[in-house]
Amino acid sequence: MLCRVVDLRHKEVINSQNGVRIGFVDDVEVDTCTSQVKSVIVYGKPRLFGILGRNEDIIIPWQDIELIGEDTILVCNNIKISQKKTKKLKYFS
Repeated sequence: MLCRVVDLRHKEVINSQNGVRIGFVDDVEVDTCTSQVKSVIVYGKPRLFGILGRNEDIIIPWQDIELIGEDTILVCNNIKISQKKTKKLKYFS
C-alpha cells in the first residue's frame, strides 16, 4: 500500500494495547540524511478552546507503529494520555 504524508494526516491513531484513541496525525518527522520517516506527531489537545495553549505533543517513533490501515494507524506504545480531573467545589463542608 502506498501512502503519502497528506494521506497520513487524515488517519486516526489508536493504541493497540488498550484501545485508547490518541488523535489524528498532525506532523511527520523525517531524517533528511537517510530519507527515512523517524516519527509521527500528534498535537496535544487544546486547553480551554486553545486560549490556554495545548497539552504536550505526542511523538510516536516509527518503530512503534504496528499497522497502517485505510482509516487508522495502530501503535504499540505505552502512551499515557493525562486527563486532568476537575476539582469539585464543596459548598457545604
